Amino acid sequence: MAKKATVTDEQVINHYGAVRLRVNGSGNLLMTLFSFDEVRNNILVPVPLQTTTSTEPNRLSNFTQQRAKLMISTQNINETFQISKIIVFVKPVAKSFPETS
Repeated sequence: MAKKATVTDEQVINHYGAVRLRVNGSGNLLMTLFSFDEVRNNILVPVPLQTTTSTEPNRLSNFTQQRAKLMISTQNINETFQISKIIVFVKPVAKSFPETS
């Protein structure tokens, strides 16, 4: 059974530690984590794709933000991918950003 993490506090600061995928295809899979309004980003190490595989690649990210979105793409024409599972490892690390004056 899949576990679903819920965070009730909208102001919490999260650490996005890694992304794990079950993916097949051809080419290289490019992944980028973005903060709100794409102010900050973190480009992850590309995943070389295979048509058949027995592993789920894991990419470290070390990205700390309130919220993040994950963009997944390929760069060249005729590169394809099929994702059947994505796990994003997230841990709350702070209640809010420090006050600035």
